[in-house]
Parts: sequence; structure tokens; C-alpha cells
Amino acid sequence: MKSFKKSLFGRRSFFKMLTAGGIGTVLLPLAGKSANIITPVSDEKPATNIRDALKYPRNKKSMPGMYPGKVVSVYHENCMTENKPDQDAAKLMLKKGMITLTGNKNISEAWRQFVNPNDIVGLKVNPVAGKTLSTSLEITRAVIDQLIEAGIPEKNIIIWDRREFQLHEVGFTTENFPGIKIIGTEQKDKDGSFYDEDGKLYGEKMIDKDWYYWADVEGEYDKDTMPYMVNGGKYSYYSRIATQMVDKIINIPIMKNAGSSVTLCLKNLAYGIVSNTSRLHKSLWSETSAEACAFPPIRDKVVLNIVDGLKGCYNRGPGANPQFFTNYNTLLIGTDPVAVDRIGYDIILEKRIKEGIQKEDSIKGRLFMDLAAKLELGEADIDMIDLRKIELS
Repeated sequence: MKSFKKSLFGRRSFFKMLTAGGIGTVLLPLAGKSANIITPVSDEKPATNIRDALKYPRNKKSMPGMYPGKVVSVYHENCMTENKPDQDAAKLMLKKGMITLTGNKNISEAWRQFVNPNDIVGLKVNPVAGKTLSTSLEITRAVIDQLIEAGIPEKNIIIWDRREFQLHEVGFTTENFPGIKIIGTEQKDKDGSFYDEDGKLYGEKMIDKDWYYWADVEGEYDKDTMPYMVNGGKYSYYSRIATQMVDKIINIPIMKNAGSSVTLCLKNLAYGIVSNTSRLHKSLWSETSAEACAFPPIRDKVVLNIVDGLKGCYNRGPGANPQFFTNYNTLLIGTDPVAVDRIGYDIILEKRIKEGIQKEDSIKGRLFMDLAAKLELGEADIDMIDLRKIELS
């Protein structure tokens, strides 16, 4: 078992690194939308406003959270039955993982390390690839059941993602989750329209223009794409769900690849919580995955990451290509999203190498984790991660 040692960059050291080129004054995001406040991290990439994020003080539960560098991996050889997650196995895996992570033998007390009955708790799931490759209903139910057991009222739990209609399509409905609020940033009405009677996107009402990730890349969309982006231009606004509606966020991504990289904790947050994302994929995929998570609406509210790896994919992700689905039979749990992503990355990499899709590790595939570590969001060095493995049958 590897021991954990704090190896993250000090905030002052990273700030010096960013300002070494003599870049100008740093201002807060709320100071105004002026090009003068935007500063590039390097000459090779479009400028972003990442330095704004560094101005906000952290709290004791800010990323990487209460257990930096610690990851619990729970494997259950019989957690899938006829290609469907077993509900009892999911509950057991989550319980064992939470107890191991926290060291608390009482499961309710383990959960209360992160949330309390007064919190509005948002469960950030991922339904983007459709019903066959979504965060499973079973893992989500297990989380909800244990939250309720810990004293969190049903009315204080929200299941959410960018697109409300995608949530419904994969089974996140009031019928399957009675008493739980289910909502998305991008919405349609009962007639299937993205626009209200005044011709305004429902999604525009769901973004918070006081919080944004700016990047010097223009988003230009046709009329069919715009509802899925909410806005164009150079600003990606944070969802009101994150900024105003929830106090704590539990991140529940699914284990998927994206080329030689992965879309686990950081990607599920960064690209799932801000608008106008298509513009960021080509030149700032890694940077956005790290930097968007460094702002308070994500950095200070995400208290726990639970990667649903009961079923996942290892190629042609993050979309659903059934020929590359696999049962990993695994849950990954931790407060440190970078460390959790690093362990998940190795699991997927091992499968890709075994299948002959990839020959070796890819530095590019791990770039977003290295960037996140420099932003003090977690531990990317595999030798510094305390991995606790549990095997069930």
C-alpha cells in the first residue's frame, strides 16, 4: 500500500509560476468583464481567467477535501447480473467504501462527515451517453438511501446535470426517484421546445452570469446547437444549480475513456456545470477540465466523488459504443477528484493496453490531472496516492 505525502504545489508557488512572465493585475470575476482582467497561462494556449479563481480563499472542505490523496477502490465480482447492476451489491459496495474512506464504522456517521440535514445536496450524475452508458440508477439509489439514513431529508436531495431531458431519458424520473428533485440547466417544456413564450431559452434562466470561466475562444453556434450551449461568445457561465441551489455536491460520474484520456470526476464537473462548452474541446480540453473546477462553485462545494465503474467503456468514449463496453465491477470513492481520476485512468489504460488499442501510457492523456494538481485540486502523482482496495464476492 502506498503512503500519502503532501506533494501539491503551494498556492504562493503556483501564483509565482503564473506571474513569472510579468503578467498584469489580477482582479476578481465580479469586477467586470474586461479583457484587461484575463491572463494567459502560456503563450501556446488561448488565454483564460484562471488567475481569478486563485483570489478566492479556500475552506477546510475545498478540493481536495477531507482526505487528500486517498482513494478507495471497491471491487465486487458479482455486482452485475445480465448486464444490469445489482442493487444490493451496489449498496454494499458503497457502504464498504464509505467506511474505509472515513474510518468510521457507522455508515450514517461516515456520511455526516460530508453533509448534514440542513444541506441541500446535489448529486451530479452523467447521462450524456444515453441509457446504456449512464451513471446507474442503482448507484444513485444507494447514495440516496444512505443519505436519507444519515438524516438528510428527501426534499433536500437534487439529482442534476446539464440537460434535464437526458436525465429523464435514462431513467432519472420522479417515478423512479419519488420525493427527489430532478433538474437540469438546459431544459425543454412539455411541448419539446427549448424556448419560452417570450422566445427566451429556458437554459438562459438557469445560468449565473456572476460566475464564469472565460477563455479566448469564440463559441459560434447555429440555431439547432445553441439550445445545447445556452450562449455563445467567450464566456462559459456556471449553472445556478451549482451556484445557488445546492450547498454540497456529490459527484457521480461513470467510468469512460475519451481517446487516451478519461472522463471521470473533473470532466464530469467542468463540462457539466458550465455553458458554452463546445468551443473549449479543441484547444482547451485539458485546461478546462482542470481550471473550471478551480472556481468556488465547484472547488468549494464538491465534498465527495463516487465513480460508477460497475459498467463502463474503454474505447470510442465518451459516447456509447457497445462493442467497447466492459464490466469493471468497481466503485472508486474519494474526496480528492484528481487522485480518483488518476486511479480510474490506470484502470482504463490497463484495459486499453490489454485489448491492443493503446501500447503505453500517454502523457497527453494525463495532462488535465497534472494541471489540476498545480491548481491544488488534488494529487496526480500515482506514487503519492493512498489506494485502499476492497474485494467483495
